[in-house]
Amino acid sequence: MNHLNPRQKQAVLHIDGPLLVLAGAGSGKTSVITTKIAYLIQQCGISARYITALTFTNKAAKEMKERVGKLVQGKAASGLTVSTFHNLGLNIIRKECKHLGLRAGFSIFDDSDTDSLLKDLMHREHGAEDSDLTDVVKQQIGQLKNDLIEPPEAIKLAQTPQEILVATTYAAYQRSLKAYNAVDFDDLICIPANLFRKNQEVRERWQRNTRYLLVDEYQDTNTSQYELVKVLVGQHAKFTVVGDDDQSIYAWRGAKPENLNLLQSDFPTIKVIKLEQNYRSTGLILNAANKVIANNEHVFEKTLWSDKGYGDPIRIVRCKSEDNECERTATEIIEHRLRHQGGYRDYAILFRSNHQARLMEMKLQQYQVPYKLSGSQSFFAKSEVKDIMSYLKLIVNPTDDSAFLRVINIPRRQIGPSTLEKITEYAGMRHISLMTATTEIGLEQMLTPLAMDKLSRFGKWLNSTTKRCYTEDPIQVLKEMVHDLDYEAWLHQTSNTPNQAESRMKNVWFLIDNIERMLNKAEENGEDMDIEDAVSKLILRDMLEQQEQEDELDQVQLMTLHASKGLEFPYVWIMGLEEEILPHRNSIENDDIAEERRLMYVGITRAKQNLTLTLTAKRKQYGEQFEPTPSRFLDEIPQDDIQRVGFAAASQEEKQASGESALAGLRNLMGK
Repeated sequence: MNHLNPRQKQAVLHIDGPLLVLAGAGSGKTSVITTKIAYLIQQCGISARYITALTFTNKAAKEMKERVGKLVQGKAASGLTVSTFHNLGLNIIRKECKHLGLRAGFSIFDDSDTDSLLKDLMHREHGAEDSDLTDVVKQQIGQLKNDLIEPPEAIKLAQTPQEILVATTYAAYQRSLKAYNAVDFDDLICIPANLFRKNQEVRERWQRNTRYLLVDEYQDTNTSQYELVKVLVGQHAKFTVVGDDDQSIYAWRGAKPENLNLLQSDFPTIKVIKLEQNYRSTGLILNAANKVIANNEHVFEKTLWSDKGYGDPIRIVRCKSEDNECERTATEIIEHRLRHQGGYRDYAILFRSNHQARLMEMKLQQYQVPYKLSGSQSFFAKSEVKDIMSYLKLIVNPTDDSAFLRVINIPRRQIGPSTLEKITEYAGMRHISLMTATTEIGLEQMLTPLAMDKLSRFGKWLNSTTKRCYTEDPIQVLKEMVHDLDYEAWLHQTSNTPNQAESRMKNVWFLIDNIERMLNKAEENGEDMDIEDAVSKLILRDMLEQQEQEDELDQVQLMTLHASKGLEFPYVWIMGLEEEILPHRNSIENDDIAEERRLMYVGITRAKQNLTLTLTAKRKQYGEQFEPTPSRFLDEIPQDDIQRVGFAAASQEEKQASGESALAGLRNLMGK
């Protein structure tokens, strides 16, 4: 514990009641959480299986677990729960199926499954074809679930025509999910929270098994997550939550920074400890961050400080146009890297909206600068992975109609749309799944003998494969399934080149190898896991991570300000410091600048040594040029801490001298 500063140590040692740790950016909050877990196990005698630590991403949970493993050796850490909120919710639902009207092997609907079901319901129930309306309904159903409002209550509360439409669609949607033996992503939190509120026996059992709870990034919790935490800790209130209201940037996802304030009314004895020493950034960067965020209203005041010295001034660079903005950023990174002999991975270019990356990418490509644009396609979004995952979903849940419809003609079985319409009609009349319908004799009355034979053979083959997965080595069975499908030949038919087909096939084997690793690891840890559990965890991993991986390649990092949260880089450029970009136009129109200011604060505090903010004198929009207004956030940065570039008109001689100096510097660095 010697590596902790006095306030961090105070946060670790406080275990007798509720604790809120207000942890500023770069203040070492993960060290506090992991050291506290070790302290609870080694010094306080609390068995690891009674400790639960929650966070929001698999990446953060993995890092936390690894760090605890280094502090707590041997079997002492066995049974410790370090997971995301949604993983915890999944485990609760799996263990309490009998109380929830769900059968084992339930499916988890991802975004595309939810979209398909809602579009079908909107068309069937309301004759609606507008995809924008469907998106609005989907978002509002998600908000109702986050607020723990169930369909009957939503119908009672609905007043306007749109609210009535949402509530009735919500009710139909939940009935359909139950028929499919499925839950969606939001259900993973709201179902356990509602179960705990209604069922005392279940609630008390989980409370007994949660003797200490720790929660990271608490400012990102929504209502259902707050209630889940509140119920889990019960009256004994042995918990530590760590958060920073200044870094709450996910209101659009339901996050409520006011949950930090709510803790004080729900737990009046809560202790508040502030972590204000920053271990990441220089003094001038922190001073800028403090001054900007001070313009927001605060319940908790805090001021970040650092012992790293003042550092370089913050540069505000005004460029002639967006083309010049991207050109200058690319060339400055090249020159800076050559001068400092560093790696491209040390540089990050941040922006408010994804569209800003397009021109930046072109400039980096032009100068042959390697880069990574965050948000690239998820492994699980690849079509070949979705195909095999759909077969796996059917194996663990034969009532998953979405999975059935995806794979029934992959590879092609010449089962046409009219056949699918008839089987859907038959399944609807019988109130059974499409998979079950394939082997029912009654379906013969609606189909041609040829179509019935194809469906029946498919159904019997998949039923046999499913049984074998539970009675034989499941990995061997899955490999045989892929060979039975002749899936590799299918990939060669549907790929542009043989190399592409081989690459796609490698993804299939990687998926199956991953399942094997999960099963083997569970066996090594003495955990009970079968193919059903492994597939459920894979589905959830896809939804949580979207390939949330660290890239070790030497590349400049391009990402949105939202995506940059939790990361740090020696050198940071933030683009587009203009009104209607940062802050965003929607926030200005809605008179809601506070979250945009928090986004700016997050961007500033990503920089360790050097920060550059860029804007343009002219920008093109809808084919017309206009002069944007500099962002108000630039005026909130202490003017003594900044170096302005491109604001005063330089003489021709000064421009020429500056250009010649830069070229000479580059030639010198390259030894020419």
